[in-house]
Amino acid sequence: MPTALQTATALDADWWRQAAVYQIYPRSFADANGDGIGDLKGVTSRVPYLKALGIDAVWLSPFYPSALADGGYDVDDYRDVDPKIGTLEDFDEMTAALHQAGIKVIVDIVPNHSSDRHTWFLEAVAAGRGSAARERFHFREGRGAQGELPPTDWTASFGGPRWTRVADGQWYLNTFTPEQPDWNWDHPEVREDFLRTLRFWSDRGVDGFRVDVANLLVKDLPEQLPSKDELAQLDRTSGTHPLMDRDEVHEIYREWRKVFNEYDPPRFAVAEAWVETAERRAKYASPEGLGQAFSFDLLVADFEAGQFRSIIEQNLEQVRATGSTSTWVFSNHDVTRHATRYGLPPLAGRTVKQGVEWVKAGGPGAALDRQGGLRRARAATLLMLALPGSAYLYQGEELGLHEVAQIPAESRQDPSFFRGAEWDGLGRDGCRVPLPWTPQGSSFGFGAGGAHLPQPDWFAEYAASTQEEAAGSTLNLYRQALALRHELQGAEELEWQDTGNDQVLAFTRPGGWLSVTNFGNAPVQLPDGELLLASQPVHGRTLPAHTTAWLRA
Repeated sequence: MPTALQTATALDADWWRQAAVYQIYPRSFADANGDGIGDLKGVTSRVPYLKALGIDAVWLSPFYPSALADGGYDVDDYRDVDPKIGTLEDFDEMTAALHQAGIKVIVDIVPNHSSDRHTWFLEAVAAGRGSAARERFHFREGRGAQGELPPTDWTASFGGPRWTRVADGQWYLNTFTPEQPDWNWDHPEVREDFLRTLRFWSDRGVDGFRVDVANLLVKDLPEQLPSKDELAQLDRTSGTHPLMDRDEVHEIYREWRKVFNEYDPPRFAVAEAWVETAERRAKYASPEGLGQAFSFDLLVADFEAGQFRSIIEQNLEQVRATGSTSTWVFSNHDVTRHATRYGLPPLAGRTVKQGVEWVKAGGPGAALDRQGGLRRARAATLLMLALPGSAYLYQGEELGLHEVAQIPAESRQDPSFFRGAEWDGLGRDGCRVPLPWTPQGSSFGFGAGGAHLPQPDWFAEYAASTQEEAAGSTLNLYRQALALRHELQGAEELEWQDTGNDQVLAFTRPGGWLSVTNFGNAPVQLPDGELLLASQPVHGRTLPAHTTAWLRA
């Protein structure tokens, strides 16, 4: 039989399987020095808040040196901290404080591209054609009589050409912005340097990594490249597409897994991989690879019972096949906050990328049912927190924040706004506005000065300090739900209950824990059991519309 120490070690190694993970966008979380930009000392100052919230881990979006061409995802140096938000000593202090509070630390790693200020890219530009330094990236000659045209007509994800020309006439590949040159992952030095980065942060006490666009690293760029139209016709489900989700990428992650397993407990990783099928996503969640991959399925669903049940069943079936665990997420730094999504007309196949809902629904105002959106968001989140698997929460959703749509063009920062990316509408700044901690102050308690993105006046009513004192606030709902979740967690399974109503979903978890969600517009009768928590006030045994309740049999 295993010893108590062996059992404890095994449990610690599996901490991520049913963890509640809170994403921090550092520049917008808390500003300790009053310069308008959130920093690591600001995170440290809010550790008591995070502990009281009841999360198991924080995931920090990039805090590395960066020109902020893409919100920090243009990385100058993978093994340092941006001076505007702190130092390595600040990072160590923050990590120690989080660990002392029982909170794990996950950091973002950005392996598809660097920034154009990275030492190796500067070396490549200076070294010229045919140099070894350029082989770490994807440099090509242009088309046209003088090479004045890019190698292909491909469009970058944030709009504009997917190739950028340097002074000597060659072009380099940039999937996102010109400031983000793509790495060449066929190059052994690139692979080795990222292994060094993984060890660097793991040695500093990091418990895991969130891997940005994990499906894009490996590319097949033959002499004759397909056109944009030809590219659009290529199969994305076979692992052979030239630019994404190639089977060879998993060789990289098997190397990473060997590094993760050098530590006790092994380091954890979750892939951001927007791929075409659950089967393709499962490859990233392999125990021999990263171990977990985000499911964005609920994030792209309407608030509708049939969609939710189908997605939950498909995801649980998939994790049973892989041995991984489900990931549930409604909001993050790239998409419209779900309190707002649920207050707008149904997606009906439209994208959830930032701002598109505002544009197609006629902008903010009458199109947005602010109260209804928050009501549905609270119900959806309480359902999600009852599911087996890990829950990923985004800063501010515990306050019930809506998207901030009315940001002047001169104050916006997201490249997708400026580069005319059709799929991004107004850009992603609306979910990255600094948090309101108090109802007063120049930045609602974010810092002693202003905020790097303008905060709306309505933030005052959502401030954390105000909600702490209000029994029915969204903040207190999250705190109660996360505390109960720890008490009630059991085996990673659920059993659906027949409700006799296609607008009501109910399931039990081990130990007699029952979750019931009324997606309909009319109240329904609650089943028998002790009422533990509800997303809206419950009177008697009646469950209101758009409400989730937890009961114990």
